[in-house]
Amino acid sequence: MLLSDLSRAAVVFTVSILAAWGQLEVWHLYVASAVFGSVNAFFQPAYTVVVPEIVATEALTSANSVTNLSKQLADVAGPALGAMILALTSTSIAFFVNGFSFVVSAFCLFPLLKLSTSNSISRSPSVISDLREGFKTVLSSPWLWITIVISSIGNVTVNGPLSVGLPFLIKNDLQRNVGSLGLVYSMLALGCVVASIWLGRSGKIRRRGLTFYTTFLIAAVVTITLGFPMQIVGVAIAVFIIGATLTSSALIWTNTLQDSVSRDVLGRVASIDYLGSYALLPIGYSLSGWAADRWGSSVVFLVGGSISILLGLLALSSRVVRNLD
Repeated sequence: MLLSDLSRAAVVFTVSILAAWGQLEVWHLYVASAVFGSVNAFFQPAYTVVVPEIVATEALTSANSVTNLSKQLADVAGPALGAMILALTSTSIAFFVNGFSFVVSAFCLFPLLKLSTSNSISRSPSVISDLREGFKTVLSSPWLWITIVISSIGNVTVNGPLSVGLPFLIKNDLQRNVGSLGLVYSMLALGCVVASIWLGRSGKIRRRGLTFYTTFLIAAVVTITLGFPMQIVGVAIAVFIIGATLTSSALIWTNTLQDSVSRDVLGRVASIDYLGSYALLPIGYSLSGWAADRWGSSVVFLVGGSISILLGLLALSSRVVRNLD
């Protein structure tokens, strides 16, 4: 996590310096984005592993909820802060502030370097061995590989329409401006915040397999409603519900991984989970944009929500998934 923060800071500072000197070119941004994405990928799986090492088992749900809450609040405040910095200063200064944020994060991680990890955490001799052990764990646990596959396709059918279809819906169907789009996305974030607070106050979540897919199914059903004519208030309420339910399912899943997967392979499994869950997301963005441009946003939400419902019901047809506690 520390190396990821310092590497990301270095990348962003480089972009800031090139921009300040007037030397920044498009290919620089391509390279910077590729490097940033590569080192960024190491942070979240490591974070997933370290939380159970510093938090008691009974407090995992609350810890994960606080993490998600801070992320959602940052997602709400970040764009406004970025816009203010750009308005008052320059692009290079905005990138510099962004890079400095990773330095602050790195300083917060220094105390963890002295953390005494559990004896069960092992180190494999090679990356190939790590991958083999991680895939072996995933494939031997039906609840793991089923949910990773469902999440991968679900990111295409739910997150794709939400990210790409909503602007089409607001502009073309409702004839509203970017302010309305901002309001809708704020309601999405607010739903995430409310769900994080609610789950953070909860104790141990029971029947997690059934609860996870129930919240996923609710999000799928509400996604379909966005395909029917409604006013901006209805869209805002629907998006709020989707944000709350998707956040609930995500937090339940993180808690399940930390609680049910052995510590010595948790990092490997978490990495495979992130890779599998988000691998198809670029395809989801592309398909949603193409479909919305060709047939309109209504079709995107109707089709995406319907497929998501089928995915959720298919997962619940597995007794292993239904009985996951």
